Amino acid sequence: MSWHPHITVATIVEVDGRFLMVEESKGGRLVLNQPAGHLEPHETLRQAAVRETLEETGWEVALAGVVGIYLYTAPSNGVTYQRVCFAATPVRHEPHRELDSGIVAALWMTRDELANQPERWRSELILRCIDDYLAGPPHDLAVIRD
Repeated sequence: MSWHPHITVATIVEVDGRFLMVEESKGGRLVLNQPAGHLEPHETLRQAAVRETLEETGWEVALAGVVGIYLYTAPSNGVTYQRVCFAATPVRHEPHRELDSGIVAALWMTRDELANQPERWRSELILRCIDDYLAGPPHDLAVIRD
């Protein structure tokens, strides 16, 4: 039996105590997540984080650091994900940009608003990444070697 972890990226974007989140349809219900997704062939982790954030939220961002690297096995399907979570600052919004399939909306939410809705989290990594970001500071982007 072969085991293949999935490499994903996520981005923490915070402005005035509010975090950029996506509301997406997953398994027939609406869930909350950071802008996140899978690394694509011939793409760096940094490129993937910037691309996924733009595709899922319409926000162009500048990466500011690395929040952490997480290993998570989804209880729903047993798949293991390695998530590299970046901190980023918003640069420009494209409000008319069509968002990725399955994305219902991009939302700005406080940590408390998220903490009060655990039944809507795509995974427990959502709050863990935000708490790690808030504990800061993020690691220098130089820790990512392309």
